[in-house]
Amino acid sequence: MLSMLFIGIRGTVVALDRATGQEVWRTPLKGDFVNVVLLDGVLYATASGELFCLEPASGHIRWHNELKGLGRGLVTIATAGGQQVLPMRERQQQEEAAATAATSGAR
Repeated sequence: MLSMLFIGIRGTVVALDRATGQEVWRTPLKGDFVNVVLLDGVLYATASGELFCLEPASGHIRWHNELKGLGRGLVTIATAGGQQVLPMRERQQQEEAAATAATSGAR
């Protein structure tokens, strides 16, 4: 299997070849915001309050859970190791704040 990077964008999960940036596959899900995590070789994605399990090599949906009764909000994913997956925008804001604090402290 290729070394891939998985992204969630506009209701779709996209797999890119990490060496070339070329698209390998794309799987449409739902809604707009998609959160993805690769855990123990299995790809999980959330979209519109629902959870999907995808085959990393092909993007085929293995199973889908509607999480009935919980609404259609954003879903976050935590791994067994206790590290919560943060959306990229939040992570970028944290890194920028840390860089600003480091620069301010150096003056």
